[in-house]
Amino acid sequence: MSADFESIHNHYERIIFEAVSTSANNYPQIPHDLLADVACVALNRLPPRYIRHDVDLVFYLTENERAHNEVAIAEAVKYAFEFVQARSAMRARV
Repeated sequence: MSADFESIHNHYERIIFEAVSTSANNYPQIPHDLLADVACVALNRLPPRYIRHDVDLVFYLTENERAHNEVAIAEAVKYAFEFVQARSAMRARV
């Protein structure tokens, strides 16, 4: 018997990748090669939610939970951009 672990993923990954890509234009001073770092920082600010299918989680969320998730995602992405921007500025001074 073989298990299908390939279908498991963090629910927030795709959402964060899209949010970082969309928000990148608001942070022109951050090079595109650091956007993956921004995504990592944002993902680390959110609780892991591992699922097999996106519908598995979305179907069971209440409207309040969905709204809370949207706010948490926006805050995590904003924090991540500011964090990476500050670190880049500190490295540039050295």
